[in-house]
Amino acid sequence: MSADLAVRTACPDELPRLFEIDGAASVLFEQAGVVVALEPDHPFVLDELARWTAALERSEAWVVDDTSGLPQAFAVAGTVDGLPYLDQVSVHPAFMRRGLGARLIATVRAWAAARGDALWLTTYDHLPFNRPYYERLGFERAGPEGAELRAILDAQRDALPIPERRVAMRLRLR
Repeated sequence: MSADLAVRTACPDELPRLFEIDGAASVLFEQAGVVVALEPDHPFVLDELARWTAALERSEAWVVDDTSGLPQAFAVAGTVDGLPYLDQVSVHPAFMRRGLGARLIATVRAWAAARGDALWLTTYDHLPFNRPYYERLGFERAGPEGAELRAILDAQRDALPIPERRVAMRLRLR
């Protein structure tokens, strides 16, 4: 990754840009046959909006800007069942394959290490840019241990395509 592309804490007014990046990054999912077609007022979308808004307000979201200062990648985190949770990491397609996602995950990992002994996430297990990518970063597939994480996974399985391929993963921090 270029040295001039640094991770910084996201600002609450950047929420629309996070959704733009995530929407642009969804092209990878579409190319893999995973097409998410939810209306903006769908409960799943509204829940995501609420989580991301709260994370921005808590300074638990990070971005990588391009050289003009426009965010091109982001990560959103929070706490689920009392443990750190990586809610989302997305990179704009024009900035993929530059290490931005890994750098953001390293930032979230450092944040998480001060808050718990594991970092959790949910993802698809059959896409090479999901489960295998996270495994290379040290995550392992694990059953969701708490009620909140199970509820998140259930909501994803109810709203997203290919529900049987949604899984929880854990990165042991200690």
